[in-house]
Amino acid sequence: MNPSHSSYLALAEEVPVALVFNGISHAVMMASPVHLEDFALGFALTEGLIDQASQLYGVEVIHQPHGIELQLDVAAQSEAKLKERRRSMAGRTGCGVCGADSLTQVKLALPQAPLVHIDVDAMHRAHAHMRALQPLKQQTGATHAAAWSDPQGEITLLREDVGRHNALDKLIGALSKTSTDMQQGFICITSRASFEMVQKTVMAGAGVLTAVSAPTRLAVELAAQHNLALAGLVRDQTFTAYSHIARFHSSQPISA
Repeated sequence: MNPSHSSYLALAEEVPVALVFNGISHAVMMASPVHLEDFALGFALTEGLIDQASQLYGVEVIHQPHGIELQLDVAAQSEAKLKERRRSMAGRTGCGVCGADSLTQVKLALPQAPLVHIDVDAMHRAHAHMRALQPLKQQTGATHAAAWSDPQGEITLLREDVGRHNALDKLIGALSKTSTDMQQGFICITSRASFEMVQKTVMAGAGVLTAVSAPTRLAVELAAQHNLALAGLVRDQTFTAYSHIARFHSSQPISA
């Protein structure tokens, strides 16, 4: 029997990445070792450990024999939040909240997302263009991506990772550095819209999340509660609107 043939020439890198805030170890995530400064900033923001990018003074990336340590220097006022939400977390690639100390830490206190409308044609245009902008996916077939699109459906920023949550954190970290107006565009992801993907999007201040796969029930409930327009199953010029349906504008009927 001939061995099966694959067009992918490389294997995706997956390494333990420890996040250490002001000397306090907080989490260990399995991640792709690229755009780690963006990851550190995005994680700090979406976990509610800092309120704004300016509270992160610097990130030192330290390569060690068993992985990578990210030493984050954060504002002193962030330490109280850090101690309240401290985790001892071995995060598997697909896991967003594993290792939380208690059930109360799973759901964060979330703001209301901004009121953002989206053109359906622009949404499909953005998703159609994503694969060409994913070099790790093209090389390995094993990574997820999260991207920011402008209102016209042009991807302006994209990040990849073996973990969908990590890809979104990297994107949010990169967006926060550019002072992007989160009301002038939307987020696209190549995974399902899980509860924490919705939570991270709301924490980032975006008003629309669009996903290739379907959301979970809890994700839909959270999106509805916090004013986030959520679309799933975005593929082949079709999609399903799961929350705040009126914000998706199209000349074609919209399923719900």
